[in-house]
Amino acid sequence: MMTTPRRNRRGGRDMAALLSDFGHDLPTIPAFAPEAKEPRLFRYAPRRGAARSGRGWAAASAPALAWRMTSDQAPVFWPFVSAPALPPTGAQMGVDQLSGGSFYCDPFGWVLRDDVPATNPNIFQFAKPGSGKSGTTKGFCTRMMPFGYRTLVTGDVKDEYESLCRALGVEPFAIGPGMPARVNPLDMGPLSHGWDKLSAEEAQRRATIIFNRWLVLVRGLVGSMKIDDERRVPFGPDEADVVRNALAILTGYAAGNSVLKETTIPRLWDLLRNPTEELVRACEYANTRQFLDETRLLRNALGELVTGTLAGLFDDFTNIEVDWRAPIQSFSLSRLDGLGDEAVGIALLCMNSWGRGLREIAEPGDLRIVVRDEVWKQMRLGTAAVASFDADLRLSRGMAGKGGDIQFCNLHKPSDLLSVGDADSQASMIAKDLLELADIKILGAQKPRVARELDSMLGLGPIAQDLVSGWAMQDKGRALWCIGDAMYKVQTVLHPLEKKLYYTNEAIEAAA
Repeated sequence: MMTTPRRNRRGGRDMAALLSDFGHDLPTIPAFAPEAKEPRLFRYAPRRGAARSGRGWAAASAPALAWRMTSDQAPVFWPFVSAPALPPTGAQMGVDQLSGGSFYCDPFGWVLRDDVPATNPNIFQFAKPGSGKSGTTKGFCTRMMPFGYRTLVTGDVKDEYESLCRALGVEPFAIGPGMPARVNPLDMGPLSHGWDKLSAEEAQRRATIIFNRWLVLVRGLVGSMKIDDERRVPFGPDEADVVRNALAILTGYAAGNSVLKETTIPRLWDLLRNPTEELVRACEYANTRQFLDETRLLRNALGELVTGTLAGLFDDFTNIEVDWRAPIQSFSLSRLDGLGDEAVGIALLCMNSWGRGLREIAEPGDLRIVVRDEVWKQMRLGTAAVASFDADLRLSRGMAGKGGDIQFCNLHKPSDLLSVGDADSQASMIAKDLLELADIKILGAQKPRVARELDSMLGLGPIAQDLVSGWAMQDKGRALWCIGDAMYKVQTVLHPLEKKLYYTNEAIEAAA
């Protein structure tokens, strides 16, 4: 195909014409026919309508209307908007009913993320008995084990974790009258290891931790004793000074021994009954008679504990070996049920203090879920017992970058926190503040009155309140998960094997 030489508009030759004059033709680009446009599917009308008769034309646009509503009313207009989805990490607990996807629980992972409104990994679960509270707890513990988490049940009041322990190849420890197991609440724990090789600064630091833990325990034990129906035994600065000096003498710390000696509560009581000159002088009393007169209530309270609730349980050195590498460890307290709620509460107080001491030095990456059932029995022992529980929650992030515990606390209703003292008492205020130490709250099935109490404490709003008292009541495992300010409507899903393993109605079934 020959190209036609083109002349420049100015009279000159272009490149194609120049080459053509010398017998060279440039290749040409074939011309394609233009493609036909597809017909329009929609014809957009102008904002004011087509300017023709019968086409909706208007001389002015419609006025913009503004509607004001509360956050409780907004879901009526946007019912499918839910909280942002959580990352798929940790234990797969069930189904998020609002999004239709799987719901995962990863407390430490949430704390490390800036897009999840959680700053601590502690969990509070409120639910009426029989609504799946135990199944949710055990399911979470079991499903976190593949991620390296271990479970510690410091007080299994109803023996609900014995079957789970045995299924995992661990024999639970039974503590009760007539049982061989003994636990010393004043066990020094791993902080006493290698004491003779510690520097003076490190020894003083560890001693401060140990003695403070013991003081919290003794304050809780003494404060649980009542003078009458309304007053409890006081434990002020004078009593704390006496106990601290007595423990320092019993362990050899006051004498500067290179190795500390373990002591027990009965030995502490015996020293207060028969004080040495060293103790009287350290406490700055004029003589032994004044010491005995001023510490009478303290001695009598400890004596009642040693000869009563603590007898045969927490009155000697620990004689059990705990395998902390096992996936779960549980301490059964069901044998104490016949002694009353106060005895169970005191046992929980001792076990929690002992467990805290053994966790004060943890290996890096040693993550543990500490399950606390029947929390109300400990909290009703008084202000000191509530303060002890508060101290446990504050150590959930670990110490010095080593270890870390998720405190999983099970309660039935908000009144478990509100009934620890008078409305404006110190114990009541501490109990209310405990909720601030748990950014993860699981609100299971409740009656409408209890749901209103939760609303008054947490500011749930009527929609969330109706979910707790309505939807959650219709099946086990249903709960409203509050992660910081975000809320998720979750149905916990258990495998048939889990349902069989977590079943807790054997006693009712046998009696029926």
